[in-house]
Amino acid sequence: MEKKFNGFKDLIVWQKAYELSLLIYRKTASFPRSETYGLVSQLRRCSVSVPSNISEGYERKGSKEYQRFLNIAKGSLGELETQILLAKDLGYIKQESWKEIDDLRQETMRTLRGLIKSLYYCTTSYYTTNKVK
Repeated sequence: MEKKFNGFKDLIVWQKAYELSLLIYRKTASFPRSETYGLVSQLRRCSVSVPSNISEGYERKGSKEYQRFLNIAKGSLGELETQILLAKDLGYIKQESWKEIDDLRQETMRTLRGLIKSLYYCTTSYYTTNKVK
């Protein structure tokens, strides 16, 4: 029996990004109170931006717009890399926690790059084989 696709929540990249956001929320819960409006807020907003942009782009019309939102999500993953490194170097997270977060971040990035690439080739292929006369 074939499984029905139910939207962005069925996308593996969205699932990984969502899992990453949950992990960030859990890990930042133990940060110093002095970082509540600093690094904690930045990490959380940045991590939530990834699945949010994937889902928003999915719900928009057109592949080009979807690709734009996916690239914003990709940028947020890059931003997150700097922020988790900073948290580690400041001693707010241990090496093991940093590795757990960064491994999932890298896995999400690889999956996201694959989706962006496939959409690019789909639209490029479509436009080159269906030229307007």
